[in-house]
Amino acid sequence: MALLLRRNSLQVRLLQRLGATTSTLTEITRLVSTNNDNNNVTATTKSSPTATTTAGNKLQSKRINLAAVADADIKKSVFISQSHDIFTNLALEDWLYKNFDFGNHHVLLLWANDPCVVIGRHQNPFTEANVSKLVERGITLARRNSGGGAVYHDRGNLNCTFFTPRERYNRKYNLNIVTRALFREWAIKTEINDRDDIVIKNKKISGTAAKLGRPNAYHHCTILASANKLHLGESLVKEPANYISRATASVPSPIRNLVDVNRSVNVPQLLSAVGYEYLRTAAMALEDGGSVQTMKQRGFQLINPTEKWFPGIEELRSNYSSWDWVIGKTPKFTVEKDLELKDDDRGMKLKLSVDVEAGLMAKIGIQLPQSDQLVPVVTPLQGQAYNEQNLNGIIDALKMVSTSNVQQAMNGSI
Repeated sequence: MALLLRRNSLQVRLLQRLGATTSTLTEITRLVSTNNDNNNVTATTKSSPTATTTAGNKLQSKRINLAAVADADIKKSVFISQSHDIFTNLALEDWLYKNFDFGNHHVLLLWANDPCVVIGRHQNPFTEANVSKLVERGITLARRNSGGGAVYHDRGNLNCTFFTPRERYNRKYNLNIVTRALFREWAIKTEINDRDDIVIKNKKISGTAAKLGRPNAYHHCTILASANKLHLGESLVKEPANYISRATASVPSPIRNLVDVNRSVNVPQLLSAVGYEYLRTAAMALEDGGSVQTMKQRGFQLINPTEKWFPGIEELRSNYSSWDWVIGKTPKFTVEKDLELKDDDRGMKLKLSVDVEAGLMAKIGIQLPQSDQLVPVVTPLQGQAYNEQNLNGIIDALKMVSTSNVQQAMNGSI
């Protein structure tokens, strides 16, 4: 926040005007517990399991004529999450998506996380990362509720979520907010490619994904400022095996940190630059309103994503952090891995095949050489969670089997 206060006198005056909202619960409590002027959330203030459902039902039933809302009547806010926990921030994003009324009030949520790998809703974590090594390194694995590919987050990466009604969803508008902010603040020239990535000389600094529902939608993107590129590269390397899966696969792209282009870039200043660019731009057109437009908005608001502020968020966080969501949501897949059995005088090459459904090893077998026959493998690991450690445990056990036993299986004698 100190960097925000140092930018210029206009910004100082704006933040001073918002001082009460950034230092107390008063303003954000009003935003999330009332429906004043059709701008705010219709959530209840009770801390109960039904609070989010009640809010969602009210939001669905309260539809306004969005086409009749003039651009000048739409207010904007920049919410800054005070959490660096990926599951909490995913829950906050989901809470706003389900409960907030964006008809007269658009929101940009800015957030950063401790080291984690975040996969898309329809992805297979085992084809995107070495899950066991992530655990060893203390890097969290998470699954978001939007599509797209796998990304690495740490404190050197800023996340932006643009919330609007579905009818006003405009991905190009949002991406241009980012590119304009980078040029205005550091004279960094960027481009938006065909995949809606923001690139500098064909190296990606920002990836993008979205959730389109009714009545709300959001588009979120990452901005690489000073992320640990070594951890990023190591985290997105899968276990060496053949995965047969229909899950959405990430498209590898060369990446670049903004700090590699301009050494003065840092995340707090990036947050400030993107936030102010958002506030100074008209709600439905890329028109720069400058300080006049900025002063009409609701400004920056520090958000504390807790149950007291957002009833029902703890349940959402629990769902996002659960094994059933992170791993169990993985689409059905098969993993194959070659292994070689050796006796004193000969060797034999086999292929292990494991079918995985809902994250559990449902069918385990070995394919015999020069045959399509799949011999079932009897193991207590069948029905257990799939991971690289369990897969290697099966392989180590099979290496103890003699080639003569396998030959008997081939002859149908066992």
